[in-house]
Amino acid sequence: MRGEQVGAQLRGRIALVAGATRGAGRGIAAELGAAGAVVYATGRSTRENRSDYDRPETIEETAELVTARGGTGIPVRTDHTDPQQVRELVERIDAERGRLDLLVNDLGGEHLMVWHTPLWETSLDKGLARLRTGIEAHLITSHFALRLLVRNPGGLVVELTDGTAEVHEQYYRSEGGAFFDVTKVAAHRLARAQGEELRPHGGTAVSLTPGWLRSEMMLDEFGVAEHNWRDAVARIPGFAISESPAYVGRAVAALAADPDVARWNTASLSAGYLARVYGFTDADGSRPDAWRYIREVAWAGGSGDVADYR
Repeated sequence: MRGEQVGAQLRGRIALVAGATRGAGRGIAAELGAAGAVVYATGRSTRENRSDYDRPETIEETAELVTARGGTGIPVRTDHTDPQQVRELVERIDAERGRLDLLVNDLGGEHLMVWHTPLWETSLDKGLARLRTGIEAHLITSHFALRLLVRNPGGLVVELTDGTAEVHEQYYRSEGGAFFDVTKVAAHRLARAQGEELRPHGGTAVSLTPGWLRSEMMLDEFGVAEHNWRDAVARIPGFAISESPAYVGRAVAALAADPDVARWNTASLSAGYLARVYGFTDADGSRPDAWRYIREVAWAGGSGDVADYR
């Protein structure tokens, strides 16, 4: 089953994708749109003003993509580190829709990445900014949004991260440093905390990771586009296990459409794992399982073929 086969199963559902400008957030918003949802797409990059990412993608483009796919996309410029802006966002959703069924927290500050640098040599300003966007902004957003989400049973919160809880227990993600590692691990605890508190209200919270994501920033880094991304594999063989943003988007859409989604409450999940459970594929028809490949081959020094993990 491909992601588009979710059809209109989310028609009438109201979703907030916090951090929908690009990457996983945009992929998630688009696939929710394909399933018929109303999607409030938030971020700080608009056609009038770029954020400090200084990238061309905008929340208006994301909202238009949602609508083109069959849903209703609504762009709202929001700085999720500002409680007042988040309060006003949720009040608007309440006034316009009267409910919230899905919250996706995809706020991370990837432009703040400092590679292969020990804590004492890392920019403290960048490190603390990452904690603000990757942890504090999630808490601010949930603080206001969950008040609306708990009005009706069946609400779902998805905390986006990079790596499963199992991976984080076994490995220190040294390539990104301490601030990166702490931020990504925190997503699992945020999902656990929210899941426990939502349970009595019939709600569910999970943490979810894509694999090696072919975001706009990643494609630019490797000098390729989505249509020719395989050209980068000769230079970076591991890129062969990468996945498009649609893949994690289809994972979220499948979770949101599952009437028994509560079975996953507080779980740490990956797009590759959920693809096997729900039967969806990536945009090219493959079913990559990047984290299984990383654990069994890339980090273990194994000799497995990437094709066996797609």
